[in-house]
Amino acid sequence: MDGTHKNRKDDSQANPLTKGISTLRRREIQSPLFAGLMRVLIQEVGDEKALEVASRAIKQDAILSGKKVAEQFKGNGMKEMVRILKELWAEEDALEYTILEQSDKRLSFDVTRCRYAESYERLGIKEFGCVFSCSRDEPFLTSFNPRLKLFRTQTIMEGAALCDFRIVLEDG
Repeated sequence: MDGTHKNRKDDSQANPLTKGISTLRRREIQSPLFAGLMRVLIQEVGDEKALEVASRAIKQDAILSGKKVAEQFKGNGMKEMVRILKELWAEEDALEYTILEQSDKRLSFDVTRCRYAESYERLGIKEFGCVFSCSRDEPFLTSFNPRLKLFRTQTIMEGAALCDFRIVLEDG
């Protein structure tokens, strides 16, 4: 399963959680409203407090989402984690990625193109991209499975050439 992937949606395995709207499209729809709220919050309470409040709310949403996906996928191991990557995160070619390692204990992949980041850039709200998208990853994973740990040192959203996802299932 190693190699570079450019996701192609398989309609026979369409994810019922998306209800016809991909994760990428949901973020594109939500982003202008979130950006407007962020700008007002920043004016009212300042950058640091606004980002803290928004991050907390978005992380809470990611926690609920992780639990729902574990139920929907009827499992929360690495096999299901690969499904999340392919069926949710990379749906509609939202991500181009290379899987470096895949086992029962590890999933390592590099994202080399992120249409989420491109979308925020196009919408003129790139400064909020990490809060809106990247900050969701860790709380999503730990609510999906509390033994999953995410190690990531860089993101495209923050200007790096790639996102380095290293997900480890710890013993427990």
